[in-house]
Amino acid sequence: MRGHTPRNDNTDVFQSLTKLQTPRKVVLSGTIFQNHVNEVFNLLNLVRPKFLRSETSRPIIKRIMSRVHISGVRKQFKAGSESAFYELVEHTLQKDNDFRRKVTVIHELREMTSKVLHYYRGDSLDELPGLVDFTVLLNLTPRQKHETEKLKKFARKFKQSSVGSAVYLHPKLYSFAWKPTDPDDKVDELLDKMDVKDGVKARFFLNLLNLCESAGEKLLVFSQYLLPLKFLERLVAKVKGWSPGREMFMISGESSSEQREWSMDQFNNSSTAKVFFGSIKACGEGISLVGASRVILLDVHLNPSVSRQAIGRAFRPGQKKKVFVYRLVAASSPEEEDHSTCFQKELIAKMWFDWNEYCGYRDFGVETIDVNECGDLFLESPVFREDIKVLYKRFVLLYIFLSSLSCNLQDLNLSVSMS
Repeated sequence: MRGHTPRNDNTDVFQSLTKLQTPRKVVLSGTIFQNHVNEVFNLLNLVRPKFLRSETSRPIIKRIMSRVHISGVRKQFKAGSESAFYELVEHTLQKDNDFRRKVTVIHELREMTSKVLHYYRGDSLDELPGLVDFTVLLNLTPRQKHETEKLKKFARKFKQSSVGSAVYLHPKLYSFAWKPTDPDDKVDELLDKMDVKDGVKARFFLNLLNLCESAGEKLLVFSQYLLPLKFLERLVAKVKGWSPGREMFMISGESSSEQREWSMDQFNNSSTAKVFFGSIKACGEGISLVGASRVILLDVHLNPSVSRQAIGRAFRPGQKKKVFVYRLVAASSPEEEDHSTCFQKELIAKMWFDWNEYCGYRDFGVETIDVNECGDLFLESPVFREDIKVLYKRFVLLYIFLSSLSCNLQDLNLSVSMS
């Protein structure tokens, strides 16, 4: 089990682990922070029960509570509660405009956890050719805007994400995405009746695929949902005449371990391989796709660590080329709001674990850049000009994380490690 799995204290797994009595407890994780501050402290509580109530933690908590901007917090909590502490820390690191106050809270958190949380930066990624991480806000077509407005009125949050992922790819997928049918059944019929130009993400994908083919580079495409991947696979088969298992490969939750190994090996080593479609959850640990040097994230996952791990399928030891990542976001849509939420989560992890006195706030953000001077010959191609509303570039920190928490029940020699 991964170390960060029991981060939710309402789960049976967490409750069972708290009852487990052993001479020493160790938690290892590469993504100790995923969604919320309280999850980190839930893991700390596994190795040191009632961590916030310890003699070393209490004075630090008081200092933090006295310094943060309480009036900015949305919710009202009972004074002194752990929930209030988590909320205040999260709000400060995400939204407080006072950078010095952020730094103060960071120092306090690090002091509080210094004997429990051990953070290790691996250096193996420093030797790779490099990583360029773009967020591409795309202008929806008129038909996509129409379907998006319908989606906002009738769909709940989950449906906005799942159906929206299909609509932002192509508007013809709107009605298709509501039905839990096998995508293979009707995708081919749909392709015969549609104009690819009506879907901005579909158009972006095909343009990038053409450039990859011309340059001899391989493309990796991730999505949370199966329908967009199946649609693009059939689209490529129709437009280019390519075949699964030769030019195209896919890993989804339906793939067996043997199929995964074969697809991975063929894609990385075959000269005929062009594009790989991957379910973002199915392509987790153990999947190496270093044959690809271009990566598209079709939709926004609200857990930033999931997207980071997907990028790590290509940007990892064994990669011979610079990796370019394109996080596609539908402008002026619920997806743009999700991207903003997700990025705020990223900031907490970066500030807490990566900040030092030699770097400023800018080093953890994104920079708006001119498409014509972005340093990527592909994006600078005229075929993308009209579709891109805004282009952002992330500041990339190159390292591998490892986290470990350990607790000796006799002398309370506890540790959590991250690398």
